[in-house]
Amino acid sequence: MGQILSTFSRLRNKKWDVLDESQAAKENELMFQGFEWHVPADQQHWNRLHERLPRLKSIGVSSIWIPPGCKAATGGNGYDIYDLYDVGEFDQKGQIATKWGSRADLETFIARANELGIGIYWDAVLNHKAGADNKERCMAVQVDPKDRTVNISEPREIEAWLGHDFPGRGTKCSDLKYHWYHFSGIDYDILQKQSGIYKLIGSGNKDWAKDVSTENGNYDYLMFADVDYSNTEVKEDVKRWAEWLGAQFQLKGMRLDAVKHYSRAFLKEFIQHIRTTVGREWFLVAEYWSGDVSLLLNYLDQMEGLVSLFDAPLTERFSLFAKGGQDMRRIFDRTLVQLRPQSAVTFVSNHDTQPGQSLEILIAGWFKPLAYALILLRQDGYPCLFYGDLYGIKNTEPKYRLPPVDKLAALATVRKLYAYGKQRDYFDNKKCIVKASGTHTGTGFIRYGNTAHSYGLACVLNTSTSAAPMSKTMYVGVRHAGERWTEVFTSGAVTTSPVEVDHRGYAEFKIGPQSVSVWVDERAEGREGIDVHEAHA
Repeated sequence: MGQILSTFSRLRNKKWDVLDESQAAKENELMFQGFEWHVPADQQHWNRLHERLPRLKSIGVSSIWIPPGCKAATGGNGYDIYDLYDVGEFDQKGQIATKWGSRADLETFIARANELGIGIYWDAVLNHKAGADNKERCMAVQVDPKDRTVNISEPREIEAWLGHDFPGRGTKCSDLKYHWYHFSGIDYDILQKQSGIYKLIGSGNKDWAKDVSTENGNYDYLMFADVDYSNTEVKEDVKRWAEWLGAQFQLKGMRLDAVKHYSRAFLKEFIQHIRTTVGREWFLVAEYWSGDVSLLLNYLDQMEGLVSLFDAPLTERFSLFAKGGQDMRRIFDRTLVQLRPQSAVTFVSNHDTQPGQSLEILIAGWFKPLAYALILLRQDGYPCLFYGDLYGIKNTEPKYRLPPVDKLAALATVRKLYAYGKQRDYFDNKKCIVKASGTHTGTGFIRYGNTAHSYGLACVLNTSTSAAPMSKTMYVGVRHAGERWTEVFTSGAVTTSPVEVDHRGYAEFKIGPQSVSVWVDERAEGREGIDVHEAHA
């Protein structure tokens, strides 16, 4: 019987010994979100990113999602967008540069990124406008904030900040001035000094967009002056802006903000315009925030493959699992990367989920390296590093500060060098299971490499708080027999004891509590450049 089982095991493992040749020469891609909410408002951020480009390139960053580069209403991060066509060039809203810097600095940064082969993704805020120049009167009806399809007032005249003249820019780039009829909603009536959600009334069938999220009855209105994409002038102006932007800067894609709040039909039209003008190969990722993966799948189907989405359900599961008591075998259940991996941008944290923000999702510090290992080293999804995790969050309020995730740059470099080829999961226990020997076994996976990146890696994760020794025996391949593998990354204490691969291609990997470790051949090319003691980039 033992001989039969041994023969079966060899046959079962044989498929893992053949190096993958598909897309072997292609390097792993890695997105970097190039900001956090509290980056200093010193108009030097484009220069900061410029200085860090060589280091980001060295750890495997292939694209940078930059913050909204358009003029904001208050000198803020750009989500309170005032003028699409002002990227730090015109004297408007009390300053010429944006929070991030001048147009000249932006141009220099993007040019250098392109020289290094790093693509730039623009953060497009298309749902609303803020910082109006003039008050205007119009007819409106107040709606129930919990069900925006229900009117709670009779139609009446209101006065609101709706007129956008862009006096510092004039008619340069675009001659469209925005007035009340270019918007569908606002949140304050000056006449009655009353806050609320007001749906603007105009000629024809002016209404909320129908093809938006059905949260709160209809989730067209989010904030500020809600842009009305049933208006032809608006549609043409925004499409023209995309073409203008692509002509000004050498971009490789866009991040589309708050897409569940504006018309899908317009967004399709907008994307098709990009495809036929400046961005045939642009990568487009949309922010549709929901922990319900069925809503994300439905949106992807409705958009007919035109966009990818951020995997919000996954980061919510990271937060849940970091609290303990969960079954690690199910960490990917009902996530986008599990159900639609080709459309999933995976992330651990971002500017909205960081402490104190609108979608705050707290993830225990010990768990963040595990979460990053699960998005950086596995084969599915397009992972995104967060600026606040790489460099730390330096809020003026201590309760919102966070240190960098320890050794995250090293983990990203491991992805760049070794996370290739077929993947074999050893997700066969909740967190650690006691064996008869009294030791523990953990959760792990193997990447077997490909013909261009042949070293492969072994990764083991342990969520247990037990100090008892834990190990995982995994098949790394007979071609590695006799090799000595050592940790190239660990979030725990660095060990020096090598792991020897036996003649059958198996090795036993040990790990401490609440940590993740990654092993490669001690002679693997490139590992001498990875500093497992380095705190951050």
